[in-house]
Amino acid sequence: MHTAILFVELGGVILALGVLGALALRVGISPIPLYLIAGLAFGTGGILPLATSEDFISVGAELGVILLLLTLGLEYNADELVTSLRGNFRGGLVDLVLNAAPGAVCALLLGWGPVAAIAMAGVTYATSSGITAKVLSDLGWIGNRETPVVLSLLVFEDLTMALYLPILTAVLAGVSFIGGAVTVAIALATVSVVLLVALRYGRVIEAFVRSPNSEVLLLKVVGLALLVAGLAQKLQVSAAVGAFLVGIALSGELAEDARALLSPIRDLFAAVFFVFFGLQTDPAAIWPVAGLAALLAVVSMITKLATGAYAARRAGIAREGRVRAGIALIPRGEFNIVIAGLAVAAGAHPDLGPLAAAYVLILAAFGPLAARLVQPLIAAVARRA
Repeated sequence: MHTAILFVELGGVILALGVLGALALRVGISPIPLYLIAGLAFGTGGILPLATSEDFISVGAELGVILLLLTLGLEYNADELVTSLRGNFRGGLVDLVLNAAPGAVCALLLGWGPVAAIAMAGVTYATSSGITAKVLSDLGWIGNRETPVVLSLLVFEDLTMALYLPILTAVLAGVSFIGGAVTVAIALATVSVVLLVALRYGRVIEAFVRSPNSEVLLLKVVGLALLVAGLAQKLQVSAAVGAFLVGIALSGELAEDARALLSPIRDLFAAVFFVFFGLQTDPAAIWPVAGLAALLAVVSMITKLATGAYAARRAGIAREGRVRAGIALIPRGEFNIVIAGLAVAAGAHPDLGPLAAAYVLILAAFGPLAARLVQPLIAAVARRA
């Protein structure tokens, strides 16, 4: 009986996500905000709380994060990663300062304390790589001159997260300064070793993973990603970052084949991940912070536009490209929810989770929509010029 209820709940949730995804496609927005809303509906305080499947969804959510970052890593190779970071280091620092500040300042002004401020800095800092990549693809911006600048900023953010997440975890756990320093040192060493292996021994890893059989290739890639993700988490590095570095180690046709095989699985578990965050948030707690979330979202839009314009101008890109670069950086999604989830689980301020949920809802929906609305305006201005 228990298994039957589990299947009914899971089937109902996944079917609902499919309907919501179809609706998002028809409207032309990212499905992420609809998935979050579904989580709110099925969670505590929702209209139809789940009884038995929440634990299964919790594990699926962790798999979703790992697969999201693995497929993102497959977009790059180690050489491209190093080259792009060198060329856009200043833009990455501007991105960090401009976009971490609003969240930190907001938490401090509200009196939430320094721990919540560190968490909120991460919530407002990172762009959603998954949503941005989809926007670039859907609008045909992949071949534009500003796109490498956008991608390099995303990579800088992801690597910053590799250092930030262990710091946040140590702070949330109340670890001493020495313990925190050791945690960060281990994280740095782990990331450095994995990057070194990817740079020098990427071909060996590819030779091991490669297979003419799609089933075998899928099993090897997912198995390797989960193995490294688990080891990374044991060494105080985010499991998601470990999966990202596995993706970087694979390149060329092998990476393309792996992306094609992983995409349906990634999309399924990524949707489950966003639902799980919604499950943990009481809808009634969102309304009191909705106005603050909207204000914070407006500030974040301005700072991301400024970031994209600065980085694109340094690359010698025209005004239209600078606007596109800034708009592409607006969406928030997976990392922001991960950070908020860690903070909420550690007992940070009770309003942090609802604020982050409302904030991500606004920017995950508005970012892709703004890009679609601005696209014809930019084209019109370019024709007049």
